[in-house]
Amino acid sequence: MFYQCESVKKEDTTDAGAKKEKKRPLAIENGKFFAVNGEKYMYGGEDSTWHFKVTNSLLKEEQFHYGIGREKFHALITPEFINREEADKIFPDSERFLSFKIGENIRAYSIELLTHHEVVNDVVDGKPVMAAYCVLADLGAIYDRNMGGEVFTFALSGYTYYDPEVWDGLDGFVFWDRETESTWWPLIGKGASGPMRDMPLQVYDKQYWTQTTWGEIKKMYPGQEIKVLKPGQEMDPPEDWNKFDEATIQKVRNNLVEAPSVAPKWGNKK
Repeated sequence: MFYQCESVKKEDTTDAGAKKEKKRPLAIENGKFFAVNGEKYMYGGEDSTWHFKVTNSLLKEEQFHYGIGREKFHALITPEFINREEADKIFPDSERFLSFKIGENIRAYSIELLTHHEVVNDVVDGKPVMAAYCVLADLGAIYDRNMGGEVFTFALSGYTYYDPEVWDGLDGFVFWDRETESTWWPLIGKGASGPMRDMPLQVYDKQYWTQTTWGEIKKMYPGQEIKVLKPGQEMDPPEDWNKFDEATIQKVRNNLVEAPSVAPKWGNKK
């Protein structure tokens, strides 16, 4: 089941064939928010330890959609790649991509595949990065995962969120990170709840990445090795992961500096 950032289908609503968007399920109407011992939580999955503590959330409960659980999307942690020759047999020149180059290392992430994974945690030339794309908002960007001197690992919360005053009121995916279990809303570019609330996401320096197509990538890097995200990857949720202690969280908060945190809309970054 892939809902979070898939294209919204239309349906007839009158005899004249008028169209309107199908209504997305509101999380609050489906019991996804609850309280335990005075703290607010947001459903995170059948495992009760997966629920998100959102007592300090910046976001309004009534503006969340869905809530299917935080490991339903395969946000890759150890992605695999194919070479440009293999990719050329799969992708037309018109296929949209995010490309990233640092040093002599070139990555290419197909938007078609990112619509499936939404988040790819990667390491390029020793730099921890994240490629992310949400089709509902048409948001695609490369982020720096080294934040405040520590490396974060991102995944999908199972929710989308909208605000009529942000990004033309479009729905957008909600991240979470494994190290602090904070939630993040990329459309405002910062942490929404948990220990990292109000802390900025770090969109990677624009000189290193672009929103482009497969044909343009080949022209930009003629004869060079390109690692292209491999189709058909799945991921079993890790059984355990590193969690930051309070001292590490405080260090990150103290060290994070203001930087571009909101991704450009597609077409505004080429």
